[in-house]
Amino acid sequence: MSTLIGLAGSVAAGKSTLAAQLAETERAAGKTVEVVSTDGFLLPNAELERRGLLGRKGFPESYDAAAFTAFLDALRAGEPASVPVYSHQTYDILPDTRRALGQPKLVIVEGINALQPAFTAGKLDQRLYLHAEEPDLFRWYRERLLRLRDTARTDPSSYFTRFLALTDAEWEARIQTIWESVNLPNLHEHILPTKALADTVLVKGPDHGIVAASPLLSAG
Repeated sequence: MSTLIGLAGSVAAGKSTLAAQLAETERAAGKTVEVVSTDGFLLPNAELERRGLLGRKGFPESYDAAAFTAFLDALRAGEPASVPVYSHQTYDILPDTRRALGQPKLVIVEGINALQPAFTAGKLDQRLYLHAEEPDLFRWYRERLLRLRDTARTDPSSYFTRFLALTDAEWEARIQTIWESVNLPNLHEHILPTKALADTVLVKGPDHGIVAASPLLSAG
């Protein structure tokens, strides 16, 4: 049976980076570790569009709850498990593609909805929440999207090629709109409330460094 750690936090908080760092620390201690992003349990874009949920992508209702909970149950039962693969190039689930996990000693489940009770209640051994102030979160989000659009200039497979026709000012305005109409409401309504469920809250400063942990992470 795998030990399951959930790591939640806002879009652009740095969850994936922190999860990778935690995994490396545990591997150095001799454990087999897998990091799983909750993005893999998003419904495919075509299904989201069919349900009228494409504009709600990232909100709890945009996930395949049954697949998510079945995955966690399999790990807890000591059974082999696999996850769908989400592509950040196409911003969609890759069809007919799954990643097999086997039976790792530790699984870190990271994502904005990693602590949502509807998905993970009673299924996690440890719950972490990565907190940062909203101005920092927006700054990091903006920097990410500016970088992704620039990368799309030389990568025709990128989802962000559709935004290349926008002027820089129009792209800045689009980023602001997405943040205010999608990411902030999701943060306030669904993500931030799960902070109260965390065993440990990690606080990031403006330079991405962890400046506080409450309670302190155990050395064990």
